[in-house]
Amino acid sequence: MRFSTSIFPLLLTVCLFVTSCGEKKAPVAANRPPGRNAPTPVNGYIVSEKTITESATVPGSLLPYEETELHPEISGRVVQLNIREGANVGKGALLIKLFDGDLQAQLKKLEVQLATAEKTVERYSELLKISGISQQEVDLSILSVNTIKADIAIIKTDISRTELRAPFSGRLGLRSISQGAYVTPTTVITTIREVNQLKLEFTIPEKYSSRIKTGMQVNFKVEGSSKKYLAKVIATESSVTEASRSLRVRCVVTNGDAKLIPGTFAEVNLSFGESEAALMVPSQAVLPQARDKKIIVYRDSIAKFEKVTTGMRDSSKVQITSGLKVGDTIIISGLLTLKPDGKVKLVKIEKE
Repeated sequence: MRFSTSIFPLLLTVCLFVTSCGEKKAPVAANRPPGRNAPTPVNGYIVSEKTITESATVPGSLLPYEETELHPEISGRVVQLNIREGANVGKGALLIKLFDGDLQAQLKKLEVQLATAEKTVERYSELLKISGISQQEVDLSILSVNTIKADIAIIKTDISRTELRAPFSGRLGLRSISQGAYVTPTTVITTIREVNQLKLEFTIPEKYSSRIKTGMQVNFKVEGSSKKYLAKVIATESSVTEASRSLRVRCVVTNGDAKLIPGTFAEVNLSFGESEAALMVPSQAVLPQARDKKIIVYRDSIAKFEKVTTGMRDSSKVQITSGLKVGDTIIISGLLTLKPDGKVKLVKIEKE
């Protein structure tokens, strides 16, 4: 009886130890990783057609319709200054006058010579009628008259070069000289801008270069105003800029107002019309490769990597122009872990 009593606690301890060991091994078996051939759970997206409006937003700048720096044609001292800074002037308005006293004196001298030479021609013509002079002498006197007239035309041209006139109607800028200053052809007198009409200039990416046509209408906004302004394309650069792969576009503003100032930044909105059969997919589904782009398509539980061509894009979607068709199911999750022809399992399907 003693023997059975003392052995009972020992047997109880052994049983408890064996039971606890069995319980610890159970979780290991339950958390065993799945086999290598198990399909990868992914989310899918069903491709469908969508009507979209192809558009783009690019930065631009407002420019005067005409703008130029004004320089004198010759060197000289300013004797008359008619520049009021910021004033509007008409085409041909006299802005500055340089000293031309020496030229005016030469002009008067030639005019006196011309009058004398013309009288000589008259007298010789009368003498020729009575054979009192030869035809050659008459011709020489006529040549002298024509020579003096040519000299007078040269002097008048030189005098006109002492005047600086507005090349077109516009607004004057700040002047950089004062009365009495000595100026040369390199001196900037002031600037003139035609601000009654403005130009809009911007650049667009190379892929849109074929969509811009002369006469096309664009709209734009400026900082501090909610109004939408309109402009019409009047010309484009003859080629795409190699450095930036962009095309320079120039427009004329058609509904400008006093709020538009040359040099102002403009946000230009371009609309290229609607595309009826556009296939739009989530941006994350497109995998950029070294030479092309691919999308993983779900086909019979297999991940197929298909080469695609993309078009326009917005904040979340990309247009697919080739490589997919309506009804295809593409994979949009777990893309970095998938391999070509790998097994997949759809756990969620999204559609437009």
